[in-house]
Amino acid sequence: VLRRLALRSSKSNRQNLVFVIDRHRKIPDGGWRRVSKLQANLNQEQVFQTLKARLKPVCHRTLRRQVTAYIPYTKRLPLVEEFTPEESEDRLYQLVSEYLQRDNLQALPVSQRSLMTLVLRKLLASSTFAIAGALTSISNRLKTKLHKQPALDVAASLEDELDQDYEALDETAEEWADDDPVKLLTEADRRALEQEIADLDAFAQLAASIEHNAKGKALLKALDIAFAKAQEIGAAQKAIIFTESRRTQSYLLRVLADSPFRDGIVLFNGSNTDDGSKLIYSQWLERHQGSDRITGSRTADMRSALVDYFREQGRIMIATEAGAEGINLQFCSLVVNYDLPWNPQRIEQRIGRCHRYGQKHDVVVVNFLNRKNAADQRVFELLSEKFQLFEGVFGASDEVLGAIESGVDFEKRIAAIYQNSRKPDEIASAFNQLQLELSLEINESMTRTRQQLLENFDDEVREKLKVRDEASRAYLNRYERLLMQLTRHELDGQAEFLGDASFRLAANPFPDQAGAIPLGLYELPRRSGEAHLYRLNHPLAERIVAQAKGRELPPAEIQFDYGQHDGKVTTLEPFIGKAGWLGLSLFSVESLDQAEDHLIFSAITDDGTSLDEEVAQRLLTLPCASAPHPLPEGAKVDSALDTFTQCRQTAIQRDISERNARLFETEADKLDGWADDLKMGLEREIKEIDRQIKETRRAATTALTLEEKLAGQKQIKTLEAQRNQKRRSLFDAQDQVDRQREELIAVIEGKLVQTRTMQPLFMLRWVLL
Repeated sequence: VLRRLALRSSKSNRQNLVFVIDRHRKIPDGGWRRVSKLQANLNQEQVFQTLKARLKPVCHRTLRRQVTAYIPYTKRLPLVEEFTPEESEDRLYQLVSEYLQRDNLQALPVSQRSLMTLVLRKLLASSTFAIAGALTSISNRLKTKLHKQPALDVAASLEDELDQDYEALDETAEEWADDDPVKLLTEADRRALEQEIADLDAFAQLAASIEHNAKGKALLKALDIAFAKAQEIGAAQKAIIFTESRRTQSYLLRVLADSPFRDGIVLFNGSNTDDGSKLIYSQWLERHQGSDRITGSRTADMRSALVDYFREQGRIMIATEAGAEGINLQFCSLVVNYDLPWNPQRIEQRIGRCHRYGQKHDVVVVNFLNRKNAADQRVFELLSEKFQLFEGVFGASDEVLGAIESGVDFEKRIAAIYQNSRKPDEIASAFNQLQLELSLEINESMTRTRQQLLENFDDEVREKLKVRDEASRAYLNRYERLLMQLTRHELDGQAEFLGDASFRLAANPFPDQAGAIPLGLYELPRRSGEAHLYRLNHPLAERIVAQAKGRELPPAEIQFDYGQHDGKVTTLEPFIGKAGWLGLSLFSVESLDQAEDHLIFSAITDDGTSLDEEVAQRLLTLPCASAPHPLPEGAKVDSALDTFTQCRQTAIQRDISERNARLFETEADKLDGWADDLKMGLEREIKEIDRQIKETRRAATTALTLEEKLAGQKQIKTLEAQRNQKRRSLFDAQDQVDRQREELIAVIEGKLVQTRTMQPLFMLRWVLL
């Protein structure tokens, strides 16, 4: 939000805004010098107050501690399972790691060396099965390259091949952009290529000979402990396991299939082409055939089918990065990071599938730690202690993640340490330096700046949020209740109502929409997977509302029974035993492309006493019944109802006019502020150019050679041209402000041209018993 506001500001004001918000970021094109001068020339408190006032209408932030009284927040419970790799696993790791650190590699395209090195290191840390497949693929590519001897670039094909193993490769490739040129093969490259193929084949053979991974065995132990913890906190016995490799996903399926956790396993990845997923999908389609649950998109429906299965029948979901976004797993409270990404923001996305608003239990987060790998231990230390990803309450890591520039940059720093550090002391030194830099980024001054800008706008924000939360819930319940009451009336005899929030449609009352209105169970809100979600924009609800609105309602006598109402309505008690008339009208106001509808209640007693609109509305909420006898012919409403309706119409028009006036004033203030910022920025730049011209003239005057004097005069001429351009820009900016002011006035004038209509909806004679 802040950066979008900045982009809409003038250049000079944008530089100041970016500097205040993110002091640690770089501002291009000499921005540091300009911003420093700006900071020196402006009163900082005035700048802060101005920025605060401009952001206040659109930016509010409330601390967790301010809302815990009415918004529940659960915790993250970290669980670390250490493991020691077997000797063959450790040897494979060392061999491949040393291979990736070679200066010249034919296997990896020069243009994507950094990216492919990262991918291979992630696969190496994932499982021997993942790296074995990648090594074989790379070796085969090199053999093709060697035999055909093309002047070729195998980057695309290699990327496609590894994408089958590392599912987040496409997204990572966009983040890890390299522009190095691709080189042609030389004779020396051919000899190196032959040796490299032999090395890769040896690595792949060693990886293929390893049948079990120590981390896979540690997973079974971790699940025992984690499920026990979940049972202790009363959570469901469900776990989501994240891995970065499809081959590792298949390996984990084999491991769990031979364990006590064999039942209820579901896979989730980018393709979902395994037999189990296909079966779940076909059963899901059959179960929801003809319902609004089916969207027609195989990808979306497959994801829904797998999540539904996991919720209703499954116990463990093994997911690649495809499961880290866009799905809600708040029914699950156990997250297992079998592979740990180096990008902290991706880790947060994973945990956020379960640890989100609506989660009823604390979430257990399981991570694995290699006892033999010092670099892995330091990475986990940074992610855990600096980024606070694995413990704390909901959103504890948000502030820290917001303080760093990019999770991708952090990931690249980690990759560089793995690539360039060979000895334990080098690894320790590199991580110590990274930790120091992170401490400077994630510091108290940054947090204080964010708090000043975002958290202290309004001392009453907590109370306002609480009131709005309660009001929104009340209105939601009220409109849900009204919709169900209307549905019960309109579907009388065509549906079986099972309670206040559900019904079973036995016959379609609108045969022309048989496909859009399926039969079966409807719930508001939906509590079971079998039910249709009933809501106001559901085709059934839309037809019911339209049918009710279009029905003619002749005047009738309605007897309201206060004694049968659950609760107490103090405002109605003075009218018990009285009778009168009540009318409802729809007042519509249209201007430009906007329309507003207002319901106007008007009611009086037989003795001429007017009822407030709120009292009239509350009257219609009471249990009631039609009178057994019709109204006397020719009975008419007292003219006082019309008078009251006209008064309310005038008041509504006055409110609209006042609202438009406030809108005009607000927009005019914004326009004036923008114009002032633009003017100040250009004037400041003109003064800076004037200073440079004076310095250049002084230098040209004191120059000793003709060449230096000519160069000085040319520079003066260039600066004067820039100054003239800035002056013209100043006049153009004022013209632009005037044009925008005219457009604003035209919009407001358009709102003054209104079309008003008054439509009587019904009139009734009321009796309050």
